[in-house]
Amino acid sequence: MKTLSQTWFADGYIDFELKKYTLLAYLQEIGKYFCERKLYPQLSDLIFHYNNLVAFRENKKYLQEQFPKKLTGIDLERLQLLYESLVEDDELMQELEDIINYASSTMKKSITAGSEIYEFVENKLTIEPVGIMPLDHNEGYFLLCEGSCRNTWVYQYRLSIFEKHDEKYRSIKTEFVDVWQRNFVNTYPNIKAQLIRNRSDLPNPAVYAVETELSIPMEETLLPIAKRSLVRYITSTS
Repeated sequence: MKTLSQTWFADGYIDFELKKYTLLAYLQEIGKYFCERKLYPQLSDLIFHYNNLVAFRENKKYLQEQFPKKLTGIDLERLQLLYESLVEDDELMQELEDIINYASSTMKKSITAGSEIYEFVENKLTIEPVGIMPLDHNEGYFLLCEGSCRNTWVYQYRLSIFEKHDEKYRSIKTEFVDVWQRNFVNTYPNIKAQLIRNRSDLPNPAVYAVETELSIPMEETLLPIAKRSLVRYITSTS
């Protein structure tokens, strides 16, 4: 996949047409993945670059006071902009602003297209607990099935809470366990029983079945969306 540097819009020769070509080539490849309903890591990469542009533009007053400067890096944690001196040039400043305005609006359209695919898949997911649930839902397994595939993918998960900018967020860490072929023997309750019997580290795990009727790429789309949906489901039911 074609990639952009964190500061692609200000790297090297700052020219609107050149940067436009670079951006459109990148978005064209992103679009090919979206047409195949492959969202990750393309969608997250696209959002990352869009946020960089927004952070740069929101510091316009600072830029006008400090420019002429050349962007050398972005501290994503504090959104602190770092610069090195550049020969004073008002036209260069305007060229950079034109690039940022065009790129952010164009990227936003691609983000919308990816988000629509995400929402479509998310709305086609169902999540149900398997068997009796323990009081602690922060660790366990989820069983993932898609479309007409005769397999059940099993993942162990662990939820954790972290703080960022004085706000609390939940994250999920997953580990692939195994694949079971779906049949009258390998029902969800039976898979759960096998997990408990064979994996002593979780004697009483929370287990969820995550299903969709769609046939979509597993690693690039279904798994990342299933993980995010499971976090929301557990958070809302705990």
